[in-house]
Amino acid sequence: MIYITRRLEFCASHRLFNPKFSDEKNAETFGLCNNPNGHGHNYVLEVTVRGEISPETGMVLDLKTLKKLINLEIVNKVDHKNFNMDVDFMRGVIPTAENIAIKFWEILESKIENGSLHELKLYESDRNYVVYRGERV
Repeated sequence: MIYITRRLEFCASHRLFNPKFSDEKNAETFGLCNNPNGHGHNYVLEVTVRGEISPETGMVLDLKTLKKLINLEIVNKVDHKNFNMDVDFMRGVIPTAENIAIKFWEILESKIENGSLHELKLYESDRNYVVYRGERV
């Protein structure tokens, strides 16, 4: 089994809050990330696909094809956008890195034609990132 990874970057903003919470509880729960005007990140997304190497191409999946798919389905829809207001697939979802990664997985999983989606890593910063492998509790 071979694993290939494509890394892409995008900039986006969000505000962490739960509309069911009071202003005080939102501030307590989400701290600075609850800024009413939101805040932004320079995100890094790593998409890992696993599969067998094709004897015809020597690849699991052409990384250019994977890049094109990620740009079309994810980056073009979120880059320089506000997750709370501008991204249809995030409507009604608290835009934590965890929830964003799950939504990205849901979008990409069925669109990988060669191999299968193995892992998503979404970095909000050099120090903060989430890893998702499609498993739900």
